[in-house]
Amino acid sequence: MARTVWDSSVGKKTVMAVSGLIMLSYLVVHMIGNLKIFFGAGEFNHYAHWLRTIGEPFMHYEWTLWVIRVVLVVAVVAHAVSAYQLSRRDIKARPNKYVHKKPRASYATRTMRWGGIILGLFIVWHLLDLTTGTVHSGGFQEGHPYQNVVDTFSTWYGNVIYIAAMLALGLHVRHGFWSAAQTLGAGNRTRDRALKATANVLALLLTAGFIAVPVGVMTGVVS
Repeated sequence: MARTVWDSSVGKKTVMAVSGLIMLSYLVVHMIGNLKIFFGAGEFNHYAHWLRTIGEPFMHYEWTLWVIRVVLVVAVVAHAVSAYQLSRRDIKARPNKYVHKKPRASYATRTMRWGGIILGLFIVWHLLDLTTGTVHSGGFQEGHPYQNVVDTFSTWYGNVIYIAAMLALGLHVRHGFWSAAQTLGAGNRTRDRALKATANVLALLLTAGFIAVPVGVMTGVVS
């Protein structure tokens, strides 16, 4: 039954919707945590340490964090694979361009695929920068996330990569949230306006909230 559901377009869209909402929930929490950087190094570093001790003493050090990481990896892979396979299926179904052009879609709709690729590449860079320190500038300091964030956003390319990715994220969330609601049956004529408004607000808040951090470093508010 699971294979039958997965092989159907509806099943793949459902997987995309559920995995997308899981990632969206994480992004909201992650953004709120990031904003703690405006309360100083002590507050931000303490928050980063707390993430590794969630669930203690029942859960061992970092176990809960690893559970969250595994869930996110599964969600990202499921989302990407579903999107790719649906895209290939759509291309095979329409190998030739339409004779008559379809009505112009929104910018977010037309850039969903490229936005997903941009975000996928950004995730890799972000992990190598602030988690493993592999591509980090200024010397990565284990256990000092505040200083590591300041180092990253003290470089022009760190700001450009991050801000560009967050703009792509906003567009992705704006269209993706509403699309997920339709897929899961939450949308109808009476709720569509509210769902679109919610998607717009979420996209705006996430984009502004994440971009606030590099802007804070560039302006000297965070230093």
